[in-house]
Amino acid sequence: MALRAIAGKKTLALGLVFSPCAAAGASAPGMGLGLRQARGLVTFSLPDLPYDYGALEPAISGEIMKLHHQKHHQTYITNYNKALEQLEEAMAKGDSSKVVHLQSAIKFNGGGHINHSIFWQNLKPVNEGGGEPPHSTLGWAIDTDFGSLEALVQKMNAEGAALQGSGWVWLALDKELKKLKVETTANQDPLVTKGANLVPLLGIDVWEHAYYLQYKNVRPDYLKNIWKVMNWKYAGEVYDKEIA
Repeated sequence: MALRAIAGKKTLALGLVFSPCAAAGASAPGMGLGLRQARGLVTFSLPDLPYDYGALEPAISGEIMKLHHQKHHQTYITNYNKALEQLEEAMAKGDSSKVVHLQSAIKFNGGGHINHSIFWQNLKPVNEGGGEPPHSTLGWAIDTDFGSLEALVQKMNAEGAALQGSGWVWLALDKELKKLKVETTANQDPLVTKGANLVPLLGIDVWEHAYYLQYKNVRPDYLKNIWKVMNWKYAGEVYDKEIA
């Protein structure tokens, strides 16, 4: 799966805990999850973007990208690390109630870190190949499972626009069925919450913070334009790795 981080022993030992490390999948081309370790506890840091903030204009403004990356993604990381530290303390004290109480914060903030780390890789400036359609095995799979790339885009746009509240729309590989699927997740739930067999190839953030400064409340316009900077090469590399 995309973006797999290797967790330390203490993180893996927390049996009841939702583990964004395991949920994220294998190492993604070009970017990691910003993993670091201190005092035996695995924590996370903000990964650099593989392009400048303004490089995706006019599809996504530089102002949005800077706020989205530096403020929103960083907040998920800060709160995730804090929850992990509190969890370590609760485990050391044998405080089961606290361990259970922390599950929602770990899921939400850890999921936000996973999802955004994938999202940055899903985007690419036009002058570097962003928006170029998929080729080879992924392109054939899209034609087989959806009829055409245009049909897939239409389906993802429709499901993303219809998603109530905040969440994500995904192009996923079902490793068991060897088929592509379109899935949605609420809030910051990562795709793994819909099934351990699902691998995220592309994820589109439909939280208002991803588009409101530029597109106001017109989410369909954002969904239409984001395909102009979609990094299909990344999706194809993840797909090829998973089906090998």
